[in-house]
Amino acid sequence: MSRLGTILEAVRRGELDLPEAERQIRAGQYADLGHSRVDHDRLERNGASEVIYGQSKTVAQIQEITESLLTGGHNVLVTRVSGAKARRLLTVFPDAEHNPMARTVVLQPVPPVPADGLITIVSAGTSDQRVAEEAKVTAEFYGNQVRSIHDAGVAGIHRLLAELDGLRQARVVIAVAGMEGALPSVVAGLVKAPVIAVPTSVGYGASFGGAAALLAMLNSCASGLSVVNIDNGFGAGYLASVINHL
Repeated sequence: MSRLGTILEAVRRGELDLPEAERQIRAGQYADLGHSRVDHDRLERNGASEVIYGQSKTVAQIQEITESLLTGGHNVLVTRVSGAKARRLLTVFPDAEHNPMARTVVLQPVPPVPADGLITIVSAGTSDQRVAEEAKVTAEFYGNQVRSIHDAGVAGIHRLLAELDGLRQARVVIAVAGMEGALPSVVAGLVKAPVIAVPTSVGYGASFGGAAALLAMLNSCASGLSVVNIDNGFGAGYLASVINHL
């Protein structure tokens, strides 16, 4: 039974009066920290707890939000955390795992629900690896088996074709690319699985900070291809997890 169902059942049995039931329901929805209102009800509504976007937040704010989530029985994923912030957080949460490449901090006291299918993440160049790693950490955080293929862009397409058998074993593929953003279209033309394209801000002037790759992916003629925002490895990893858990 859900938390809300437990409260309502207690009211039905006369074990809880209405004012106390209302207080418990409101308390379970979010915690008001002043600077943030932590959404404790999101796990029940959406199947996944709130994730902390660490960029532009202070260490103190991240710490308070993390403590609130842990108190509520949630796992914690913090994204876009600088090395300096991560080092300070690890002194407070020594059990946390910091991935410098992904810029993430993870605290996972509750084992995630495992998924049977495989998520494969293929990135075009080594420079795209930071975004690909954020997608990997996110997908693994939600209980997915992940395989990574690095530096397999279309400029040396034989590198991608050498991985074709492995790509076709995936239930979901995440394709990460900057520059001209061609990799996701090629991958989507080779596999049956849905492909999630992630444009990155890697590239010279006319890449416009990833806008060129984003537009190329949005205009792809390959079927079964969806696109997330520029550098949004988290969004790709999360969406892949949702698909893989269906």
